[in-house]
Amino acid sequence: MTDYALPYRPPYDWPRLAAFLADHASPGVEMVAGGVYSRTFRFGDRLGTLSVAPSRQDPSLHVRLRAPELDDAARDAVLARLGAMFDTDADPATVSAGLSDDRFMADLVRRRPGLRMPGAFDPFELTVRAILGQQVSVAAATRLAGRLVAAFGMPLPEDATAPGLTHAFPEPAQLVEADVSLILNMPRARGRAIQGLAAAVLAAPDLFAPGPDLETSVARLTAVPGIGPWTAHYVAMRALGQADAFPPADIGLMRALDSGTGRPSRAGLLARAEAWRPWRAYAALHLWAEDADRRGVTAPPI
Repeated sequence: MTDYALPYRPPYDWPRLAAFLADHASPGVEMVAGGVYSRTFRFGDRLGTLSVAPSRQDPSLHVRLRAPELDDAARDAVLARLGAMFDTDADPATVSAGLSDDRFMADLVRRRPGLRMPGAFDPFELTVRAILGQQVSVAAATRLAGRLVAAFGMPLPEDATAPGLTHAFPEPAQLVEADVSLILNMPRARGRAIQGLAAAVLAAPDLFAPGPDLETSVARLTAVPGIGPWTAHYVAMRALGQADAFPPADIGLMRALDSGTGRPSRAGLLARAEAWRPWRAYAALHLWAEDADRRGVTAPPI
């Protein structure tokens, strides 16, 4: 076991981020317990587990890696993924200032300082999870993800497992010809979308590389059958670091903006969001948090 620190600029709302990740954890691959996020990972042919939790000594996240064969380059790559996943490079003051010209948004930012974007350890994993969650609840998507992992994931060696962590998430090569719909008993269109995504990643390994602009990133993703604008913007937010991504026609965002006179239309939502550029992804995060708190739940859909 080796320990590392990922510094961040405070404030940092770890409880809300951990709650989001707990709701969206894929059984066998991820879990949150006692305020600690843990997961399995595969890097090349190396398998291991890791855990992340706030440090009690300084403004940083404490990372513990359990992967004895991980060389320095692989370790640095894993830590870079975690930095992006936990949004440690964000400057809360800059984001807050950029959103505070809108009085309603300024109030949300004031009430939830340190809200961080829940990123993704692996973009392919996140996108598969997003496809599994299309038109179903978060709980149903979690059950499907657990069955997918059990059927197609790579089991960790017995000496590398930890309580609740048993498999590495399936890679594209394991899903490109898999009959996901049959195994998971779900609509064939979603199974074909996962196969198509796997094929797209194998054909273009840079599919999830951030584009020079948001439009390029979204266009690249929506070219994959089964990925529409909402999913593309969601992936751009959480996996590609696109701070201006903004899922269109999102019902949770519309609900959060309902001040008692009704929800805005899709066009009205996008028009309102112009004032939040280039931080629309963080605006969406604050709106989702507001909607979740009003409804007494902990996280947005998918």
